[in-house]
Amino acid sequence: MGVLCLFLFDMGMVAARRIGDFKQVGIVLAAFGVVMPLFGGAVGVYVGASMLDFSVGGSMLVGVLGASASYIAVPPAMRLAIPEANPSFYLTLSLGITFPFNVIIGIPLYHSMAKAMVP
Repeated sequence: MGVLCLFLFDMGMVAARRIGDFKQVGIVLAAFGVVMPLFGGAVGVYVGASMLDFSVGGSMLVGVLGASASYIAVPPAMRLAIPEANPSFYLTLSLGITFPFNVIIGIPLYHSMAKAMVP
């Protein structure tokens, strides 16, 4: 747990050093951080309800998985695989926009979608 906290702190510091870059393209990335989870969540709920024949809860969870950005696994993978990638983009997008959006709006929305799709 402590190592994860230190890692996230380090990633936050790296992103904060280059936050000015995010301000230049912020509107486009912020829109992507909201639209893409909605698309992934809708596809996930559809797959869970129609193809996998899951219950409302199961379909909702497939939707949440489809809508989520990998908040813990992807930042270190991006940092290692594509070192020239700007961390202020992928960290701010996943942890600052997509995660709060999914917690506040997305999960209740995916639950409503699942209730509507599951017979």
